[in-house]
Amino acid sequence: MTSRKPASTPHGASADLTSLSHNDVTILAETFRLLGDPSRLKIMLCCMKGSTSVGDIAETLDLSQSLVSHHLRLLRGARLVKGARQAKQIFYEVADQHVSQVLLDMAIHIAEDHNDE
Repeated sequence: MTSRKPASTPHGASADLTSLSHNDVTILAETFRLLGDPSRLKIMLCCMKGSTSVGDIAETLDLSQSLVSHHLRLLRGARLVKGARQAKQIFYEVADQHVSQVLLDMAIHIAEDHNDE
């Protein structure tokens, strides 16, 4: 995956998305591609509820632990989730409020009544 760098605008400022660099657009596209997988998206939604273990995610979603671990490794690489070791387990949660907000905004968007069609 391409290396990530912070946005050129200060934290909290609204960015002019038309001025994103080619590298930033590539990273953004890769991030949305990762979220385009239904299993990874479900894992993200589990992590939005709070810190949860690989085993709990696997059980909730009826997926194997190895598959969940694979998806979490990709999501962690994209800085979408973060993990914290507690004894022999790693507990995952959404990396920050920005990630949760994007998912929430998209969920609201698809739930809206679109009568203009």
